[in-house]
Order: sequence, then C-alpha cells, then structure tokens
Amino acid sequence: METTLFQDPAFWLLTLFLIPLLLRVPIALSLGFAALVVVWKWDMGFSMLSYNFFAGIAKFPLLAIPFFILAGYIMERAGIAARIVALMEALTGSMTGGMAVATVAVATFWGAVSGSGPATVAALGLILIPGMALAGYDKAFAAATVSVTSGLAIVIPPSIAFIVYGGVANVSVPALFAAGFIPGVIVALFIMGAVLIISRKKGYRGAKCGRPVGKAFREAFWGVMTPVVILGGIYGGVFTPTEAAAVAVFYGLFVGVFIYKTINSVGMLFEIFSASMRATAVVMIVVTCAGLYSWVASTVGLVEKGSAVLLSLSDNEWVVLLMINIILLLAGMLLDAISIYYVFLPFMLPIMAHFQWDPIWFGIMMTVNLAVGQVTPPVAVNLYVGANISGLSMEQISKSALPLIFASLLALIIIILFPQLSTFLPRLLGLS
Repeated sequence: METTLFQDPAFWLLTLFLIPLLLRVPIALSLGFAALVVVWKWDMGFSMLSYNFFAGIAKFPLLAIPFFILAGYIMERAGIAARIVALMEALTGSMTGGMAVATVAVATFWGAVSGSGPATVAALGLILIPGMALAGYDKAFAAATVSVTSGLAIVIPPSIAFIVYGGVANVSVPALFAAGFIPGVIVALFIMGAVLIISRKKGYRGAKCGRPVGKAFREAFWGVMTPVVILGGIYGGVFTPTEAAAVAVFYGLFVGVFIYKTINSVGMLFEIFSASMRATAVVMIVVTCAGLYSWVASTVGLVEKGSAVLLSLSDNEWVVLLMINIILLLAGMLLDAISIYYVFLPFMLPIMAHFQWDPIWFGIMMTVNLAVGQVTPPVAVNLYVGANISGLSMEQISKSALPLIFASLLALIIIILFPQLSTFLPRLLGLS
C-alpha cells in the first residue's frame, strides 16, 4: 500500500506543493515547482508546459484583471477616495460611531472600484486610519475596520476574484457580478452593526464635519459615478466585463486629468503605470502557475481522488458543505484567493454537480469565505497592509479585528442558508 502511494503522481503533486509552501516559498513557485517535477518524473511531455502556461492567461476575460488593477491605481491618485471619504463623513455627521460607519461604507464602495482587498486597504488606510485616530478612535480598531471591510472588494462587483472564478468554473461573469451585490451589502451591514456596538461600548463619538452634504456630494459626484458607469454598462449590455475594465481606465484618467486635475504630470502617470504593472505581474504569475498545477492535477487524477474523499466522508450535503467551508476558511488564512480558485475549485466542481448546487451561489459563498480568510491570521494579507500603514503590530490589529470577523462569519451563514440572496439579481436581470 505504501509503495503504491509513493508511486502515485497525485500524492507527489500534493506533497511537493505543500512542503515548499510550509517553508514559506512563494505560492506561485510552490505550484510551479510541484507541476514541473511531476511532469518531468512521469514523462507527461515537457512540450505541453509552454502551451498550458500561455493558455492559462490567454483568455479574453482575464484581460479585465490588469485593466481593473490599473483603474484602481488611477482612481486612487485622482483623489476620488479622499472625496468619497469627505462625503461619507458629511452624511454620518456626529452620530456615535459615525466615523467607523463611514469607514465601512467607504471601504465597501471602494471595493467596487479596485476589486482587490489589499489595494483597497492601501488606498483608504492612509486617509481613514489617521482620520479615525484624530477623532478619538483607538488606532488598532481603526486599522481593523479598514482592513476587514476592505475584504469585501472581492465580493462587491466588479471583482477580480469573480473573473477568475467564472473562468475556472465556466460561469457567466456578469451573472457573478450581479449576484455579489446583495451578499456584499449584507456582510457590510453586519460589520457596520459590529462597529456601532463597539463604538457605543467604548464611547466613540462622530466627528463634526464642517462641509455641507450638498457640497461634499458635488465634489464626490464623479467618484460616485464610477461604479454606475462600469456596472451600468455591463448590465445594460453596452460592454462586457473586460471592456468595462478598459472603460474604467479611461474614465479614471478623464476624471483625474480634466475634472479634478490631480493627475497633472507625465511623471505621475509613469508612477501609476509602473505600480499597476508590478501588481499585475504578481497576480498573473500566480494565475499561470496555478493554471499549470490545475492541469497536472486533473491529468494525474488528483481532482477526482480529492472529490471522492470528500464525498466518501458523508452523504449529507450540509455536512459536506460545512467541511468545504472549513477547508476554504483555513485555505484563505494561508493562500490568496486566486490560488485557491485554481487549486481547490476543480475538486469542488464534481461535488457541486453531485448535489446540484447552483454554481453562482457557490461562487458567492466561496468568495465571501475567502474574503474572511484575507483578514484572518496567520497570513491575513489585508491586516498586514493595515499594520504597515498604521505602524501597529499584526497582534494588535488582529485582536480588534476578531469581532468584525465574527460578524462577517454570521453574514456568511445567512448567505449559505438563503441561496436566493445570491441568485435573485442575476435571474431578475436575465443573466442566469
């Protein structure tokens, strides 16, 4: 039995991925290394590697990723974030926990602009964390609020995570965008409730804003219109999600150059393009290596064996669903969302088919779970960015983040129990 196990390429594919990962080797290298070794050892054809490597990224929907990343950087430098923050502060006024509520609202809104959790923390943290601290909020609580809510960036459409999920699971990306709206708002409301309870308990007061709401809205109007232009164009059938990403880039440049006039030099444009290229390269190298690993896993039977193991543990779909969510939550603590889609989703597709689960609902559930994982230690990439910005340790922020993570998990339970919350809008819009 042991000999058979050690001769199984599926066993070595999994082992050679996990060992480097535990040694803190970057996820892309761990995936690529495992795939290369198994292809070489079992003579699966090195000539196929280059084809699969490029086939993994030569997909029209994936073009949206670099465009949305670039749009996020452009809109950050255009000053849209600062104006949105000012509008939310004017709306919340001096109510108890007003700044915390405004922070949740802004981070949720900005998720519809950036599509990336860490990018949202980076864009808003420099404004919101010092602002909350000056208003009398605990700095760790401020950093935790920004970091946890920013996880919604992969749930609130448009979302890079949904683009990847749609490609792997062969599901309509516009349908996923529509499906993510209500669950994303539900999670935001649960987090908002948590920060209100904490604010009342600790006596955090809102900051009086001297700027009238009307003036704040006029200044933020072009920023507020960003998701309207992007999502309205998609749902109105004007352009595809990929084309919408390109439109978002030009819209951001138009606002930054001609309306707010904050992007006013070639040097600034060069900085924006350079930063977005680096961020895109990191994402796409993970996509290519994860795609290669997924192909090898399917070829050597790892996908079928993994699915069979899960199905053999129980015939009850709720038990299997609980196990899947635990696996995703644990995976989300260690890996990024894109890698998880490529590594774990192929195992789960046969299970989805077995229980006849709606792939759109499953995608929303999976993505919300991974959003929680982004802010759950030990890796917690969002908290890491928040710690760097605030100058606090991960331990300090993690303690303040726990009630907000708990609130997010409660929202996840609601999303799991009521699939209609995810499927209502796509069906209403005729997308599914």
